[in-house]
Amino acid sequence: QVQLVESGGGSVQAGGSLRLSCAASGYAYSRYCMGWFRQAPGKEREGVAGIYTGGGSTYYSDSVKGRFTISEDYDNNMLYLQMNGLKPEDTAMYYCVADGVGCKPGQNHEDWHYWGQGTEVTVSS
Repeated sequence: QVQLVESGGGSVQAGGSLRLSCAASGYAYSRYCMGWFRQAPGKEREGVAGIYTGGGSTYYSDSVKGRFTISEDYDNNMLYLQMNGLKPEDTAMYYCVADGVGCKPGQNHEDWHYWGQGTEVTVSS
């Protein structure tokens, strides 16, 4: 089993920055990939960023590329999402996700086995 706990959400004005954190616990082989999804009210879940843990390649959606950066502290089981240049359309609940061997950082939401409870991000114009 893997437990994921997000933190760092909040309210910010457009153009501002936030850094989301995800504390992970459980078997390391169940966290071969980790990432961030988001879901805005009335919209489908969107994969924002993903990474092969331990220093592998990353994935970003086109909507956040160049503004968001995914990173990890592998030794301390932490995942981060640095969000710069925030826009009102970034407003959503953000979820930390993890999956085991065979995963891909950009895989669809139904392929991720482990989800956190989410942290809310609100960007005002």
